[in-house]
Amino acid sequence: MSVAAAITDLEQLKGHPAVARLLEWNPASVVGVKFDRDEMTIYVDRSNLREACALLRDDAACAFNFLSDITCVDWYPAEPRFEVIYHLLSISKKERVRLKVRLDSSSLAIESLTPLWAGANYFEREVFDLFGIRFTGHPYLRRLLMPEDWEGHPLRKDYPVEGYR
Repeated sequence: MSVAAAITDLEQLKGHPAVARLLEWNPASVVGVKFDRDEMTIYVDRSNLREACALLRDDAACAFNFLSDITCVDWYPAEPRFEVIYHLLSISKKERVRLKVRLDSSSLAIESLTPLWAGANYFEREVFDLFGIRFTGHPYLRRLLMPEDWEGHPLRKDYPVEGYR
């Protein structure tokens, strides 16, 4: 059983409802796309993240009304170093989409999605705690898993294996 090659050409994926709606709203908001193994990933410009999520949530053609997860990947030593990843679910349409935002190590701040989904609170606190990504507009951004006096962010790839001494 062979796996079909991933599709990364925006022109081929314009028919997907989420991609089409974002391009119709603001073509500059979509930085890239990838359709692989029946999963849609949309790379969104960081300055348009909150508005793009609100659009995908409120638009009847998309209806991505559930934020199921926020996580992060550290691509150290590459730049942009971090990818913040948002998993959205449309309960009524039984469809998922993944949004990714790339961040340079020199600018580790992105808008909080807590005004859109209250459940983003703990996901964002976890990403902040473990990777050091700041979420502007977050109502209570502080460590969630590590003690308050912990030095560093343990899921970064340059974090010492034995911790700081």
